[in-house]
Amino acid sequence: MGLYAICELNDIPSMRARGFVLARRHEDGAVRPWLVFVIRWGRNVVGYENRCPHEGVHLDWERGQFLDGNGTRILCGKHGALFDLGTGECVEGPCVGARLTPVALVVDDGDICVSGVVLEEDEEYDSGCGVE
Repeated sequence: MGLYAICELNDIPSMRARGFVLARRHEDGAVRPWLVFVIRWGRNVVGYENRCPHEGVHLDWERGQFLDGNGTRILCGKHGALFDLGTGECVEGPCVGARLTPVALVVDDGDICVSGVVLEEDEEYDSGCGVE
């Protein structure tokens, strides 16, 4: 398991989020799509799987729309659940106390990188930023 650059830090404006579809290799050897999103503020980034803990649906109510109108909480577009940006904990809605699944990220030489998993280059799952 290494670092996989998914985009440059400056590809995501500060206080915005961006979704990615990555190709993740699982323990059984199968490669499946892995939907994640990254939130950036300044040089800090945090990532989560794009899956609401309430019913497992995608969070973005419109493609790439992960934050509430104020940009202060993550919003599940289907159920209206609100999640803390830094912890992923549901603070309001049908799954209060549940958490989003975090994605380990680091900023390395200006790139946002995923760590702790094995990714593959796979055009079928390419989100536009792919694995570099």
